[in-house]
Amino acid sequence: MFEEEQDDKIYNLLITRGKNHEEDYNTFVDKLYKKGDFLWKESVAASYSHLPESFFNKIDAIIILSGTYNSNKEEIDDIITAAKQFNIPIVLVRPYGMEEVPENLEAVATTLVGWNSNCIVEAIKGAINGDYESACGIE
Repeated sequence: MFEEEQDDKIYNLLITRGKNHEEDYNTFVDKLYKKGDFLWKESVAASYSHLPESFFNKIDAIIILSGTYNSNKEEIDDIITAAKQFNIPIVLVRPYGMEEVPENLEAVATTLVGWNSNCIVEAIKGAINGDYESACGIE
């Protein structure tokens, strides 16, 4: 078996939180922390609608927890607008324990992934590197 080359990059992520969805966020972040070989940090703001280009230029990928969308449409739509404007890949995460995602989110996502830690990391790296078919077989 071939060993993968050590990835020392620290990925800068913007992860949707959403009101009343701390459990989804905490579960997702816990999955990332369990991957000790995946280095990351998070950029956070109170509002994403009027942030300068310099904020978005340092973001490697946007993670949308699709289960947070219905109660946070305006904030997530602002994030999607910024992703399009600044050409930032979007990793769409299925609602926890469910298969269906909002169609409008799937249409703008770079890649779609479930809740497996390995698949999440693979999806993030694939979206950033342009390898969209790497998200553990999810199309």
